[in-house]
Amino acid sequence: MRIVSLLPSATEILFAVGAGPDVVGVTHECDYPAEARALPQLTSSALPHAGSPAEIDRHVRRSLHAGSSLYHLDADLLERLAPDLIVTQELCKVCAVSYDIVDRAAKRLRSDPRIISLEPSSLEDVFATVLTLGDLTGRRANADSVVRELRARVDALRSVRHSSRPRVLVLEWTDPPMSAGHWTPGLVELAGGEPVLGNPGVNSRVLAWNEIAQSDPDDIIVGPCGFGIEQTRTAIAGLKRIAEWQALRAVREGRVHAIDGNAYLNRPGPRLVDTAELISEALHSTAAR
Repeated sequence: MRIVSLLPSATEILFAVGAGPDVVGVTHECDYPAEARALPQLTSSALPHAGSPAEIDRHVRRSLHAGSSLYHLDADLLERLAPDLIVTQELCKVCAVSYDIVDRAAKRLRSDPRIISLEPSSLEDVFATVLTLGDLTGRRANADSVVRELRARVDALRSVRHSSRPRVLVLEWTDPPMSAGHWTPGLVELAGGEPVLGNPGVNSRVLAWNEIAQSDPDDIIVGPCGFGIEQTRTAIAGLKRIAEWQALRAVREGRVHAIDGNAYLNRPGPRLVDTAELISEALHSTAAR
């Protein structure tokens, strides 16, 4: 089987279940595991390579308003790769090349590939996705093993009895501030926290600074979509100019935690369990409290 993965999370899952050797093409964002970086890249971004969160947000909104795609797909390379299976998504136009573009390109292919769209909105959905890709690639036994190991780690997290459950705000963007949606509130609960202003199972939303102030979280986790850890720290530093941010109790008391959103918050793959473990450590370590 020849597989093209147009989702970084799907690439991670495919390699996790042992289907990595069948993957013939990926996106420019597929950087994990390391072997994926050597594969042909079918996409490129129309977003600016550098810019503040506010500048990137303005570019995204202008592009979506104009009906433009945020990503380019190399249809000629797709044809040369002749995939049997294309893995994509319809969940978010900002996160990956749109399904419509993929569908149009696939209809030109002589290989007549199957297209599967992954739409997980929770950790349980991610486990189901692992099993689905295991079935499609003939690696169901491997997929069962992966899910079993992930569930064991989830059970270990749930078994911990914490002395407190801090109220946790997760920001998936900083300018404008945006709440955490889909699977993230569930990860906070799994980590022993109580999500504040979260949107479980649905898209994140723009938050007003006054409602953030009124929510008065005990801890704040910042992991902007697509940002690595250094970009995240820069984004947090940029919040110092905002009076409402500076006045937050969690900020004053040093309980703001940076996380690599690109690797751990934004990709619905096996590493979401790592994310819950990282959040638990941040919330409940002696240093954090």
